[in-house]
Amino acid sequence: MASKDEVIAMAKEAIMEFDGEMAEEAAQEGLKAGVNPVEIIQAYTDAMGDVGVQFEAGTLFLPHVLAASEAMNAGIKILKPEMEKTKAETTSKGKVVIGTIEGDIHSIGKDIVVSMLGIAGYDVIDLGRDVPIAKFVESVKENKPVIVGSSALMTTTMVNQIQIEEQLKEAGVRDSVKTMVGGAPCTQDWADKIGADIYGESATDAVAKVKAATGA
Repeated sequence: MASKDEVIAMAKEAIMEFDGEMAEEAAQEGLKAGVNPVEIIQAYTDAMGDVGVQFEAGTLFLPHVLAASEAMNAGIKILKPEMEKTKAETTSKGKVVIGTIEGDIHSIGKDIVVSMLGIAGYDVIDLGRDVPIAKFVESVKENKPVIVGSSALMTTTMVNQIQIEEQLKEAGVRDSVKTMVGGAPCTQDWADKIGADIYGESATDAVAKVKAATGA
């Protein structure tokens, strides 16, 4: 039987090698060895963070990022039933709606935040990527989340984050939810300028600020 350290190392290697089968194997071995699923998912997300750094540095490209993300999803699929059991025993800290903004197909940062918020005990509604502004608004009205977050990886799409603020106001629900923005071109100044409540500089920072904002 694999040790915890071996499982964690295998989980990280699977993501860095874009190997979905290895990610699944790491998950299965981890469950057999009694490793907390949260720690295995943390290993996946740490490795995804490294993939993101290499992507930004130009040493990896979008197909690599997508392959790494698919490998992580394959592993998480194995862990999900166990996570659901634990989730059923704990009270949700609140709903978070999150998606990559319209016109933008990048999802690496958003995917990591989704995983980490789930680990932290939030009920995350992942809208996916290239999400129309209206869908963010509809989801806020329908799900009544504590936070609605949008990710943008390009300067040409980050301008759409202004529309989330405007259309939430028009729908009369802006005061019922806190807004969060993130993604490579976003800054605290940008968040302040458009009136967003939270700027997530990184996945870890986003989760910490969501916790602070919700008092969890």
